[in-house]
Amino acid sequence: MYWTYLRRELSGRTKQTAIVATGLAIAVALVIIVNALSAGVGAAQAQALASVYGVGTDLTVTGAQAEPTEGGRGGPQFDFDEESGTTAEDGTTTLDQSQLMTERGRATLDAATLDTVSAIDGVSSATGALSLSNTTFSGELPQRPTTDGTTDGTTTEGTTTEGQAPPADGGQGGFGGGSFGIDSTSVLGIDPGVDSVGPMSSVTVSDGRALASSDAGTYVAVIDSTYATSAEVAVGDVIDLGGEDFEVVGIVASSSSSADTAADVYIPLDVAQDLSGAGDVVSTVYVQASSSDAIASVETALAEALPEATVSSQSDLASTVSGSLSSAGSLITSLGTWLSVIVLAVAVALAVLFTISGISRRTRELGTLKAIGWSNSRVVGQVAGESVVQALIGGVIGVILGVAGALAITMIAPTISSTPSTDTGMGPGGAGMPGGFGQAAQTATDIVLSAPLSVWIVVTALLLAVAGGLIAGAFGGWRAARLSPAEALRAIG
Repeated sequence: MYWTYLRRELSGRTKQTAIVATGLAIAVALVIIVNALSAGVGAAQAQALASVYGVGTDLTVTGAQAEPTEGGRGGPQFDFDEESGTTAEDGTTTLDQSQLMTERGRATLDAATLDTVSAIDGVSSATGALSLSNTTFSGELPQRPTTDGTTDGTTTEGTTTEGQAPPADGGQGGFGGGSFGIDSTSVLGIDPGVDSVGPMSSVTVSDGRALASSDAGTYVAVIDSTYATSAEVAVGDVIDLGGEDFEVVGIVASSSSSADTAADVYIPLDVAQDLSGAGDVVSTVYVQASSSDAIASVETALAEALPEATVSSQSDLASTVSGSLSSAGSLITSLGTWLSVIVLAVAVALAVLFTISGISRRTRELGTLKAIGWSNSRVVGQVAGESVVQALIGGVIGVILGVAGALAITMIAPTISSTPSTDTGMGPGGAGMPGGFGQAAQTATDIVLSAPLSVWIVVTALLLAVAGGLIAGAFGGWRAARLSPAEALRAIG
């Protein structure tokens, strides 16, 4: 009896059913698409940050930003050895020298910081790394005339011009048109044999082998596959870092096809500390928490234990991602979410209005039912049942539209760009060189955006539709319960 009456009432008011179902269907579809896109952007941010974060890394601890020195020229300087070049009879000096230098503009951390981090409750594992830049200076420099007109490299005041770094204008500032080149390679000193956390957790070995614990203190290196291709270096070759020869024992590539590795070259940490002259320090400590639930508490504990360091989580690093990926994230977070909420609210309000309006038009019918013995609860149940069925129809249609929309986005696979802001230590002065031979590098990465679906999104959207129907049914039932048989008899008369 109940279902028969329900079916007849709905079929007799197809216009109202269609309008209510359509409104809820649009709202449900938007909820599904917006949440799927949000999940896609989150995955894209993880891909963009994989190279600087590490797959197995939950937190990073880095040195604080260094205070700028007077004149804006801080950090290490490129010092030429007395025997680093040969001077021809015309006074032209040919130089070819490389030097490993620490990251400019950021303080390093004492190696004991690693012990402090490891002692924090909730820390599963931790490893340190030293970020360096191998700057190679090669070319010819003409001898700068001295104050007394000679070119023997010394002035009457005893100041030599040999061994000075070239000016910032590419060798045109008083050197008489010298020709030289400066190449910079990013180098990361890591604890050999540690690959569960840190930079090596986000790479795979494509040729040769990775660094092992036995490589500590030896001049061996693992290089990035992209760098190996551009520099034409293979396993077994020798590369120059800081004036020393390193044997290439392996080539690695990022685990994600859309991300780069953290550096061009990886060498043992103790060797990096020794060659760079930095001493027993690290620039970054990579931390893995014992569980995802412990990340927040570990981050707080690290900040308290190391007040002068910078503690970052993946969510913190995600805020540094710029480009169209950041725009997409902002659009979905603000406009998409609010649009879904507004449309859902409008759809529910529309369902309530149509239900109450329908009750007003059914005064004779509902009053007669109460006159022949229907209780208030039965009348309310009838009205609420009609609203819930209308909501279910809209919810099912909305789920179909939402799933179809998410699948369409995944099939179209729009490409967006991301730029994790990564300071290579080159700074305004270019890795310690006066005058500016480099800037902070930003590596743009093209990422294919997808809209992954999950069961809970679909179920939640369907429950929202049912909730909308229940709200409309509650208002309609309240209105129907207030009707009396007397009103029905007056309407009939």
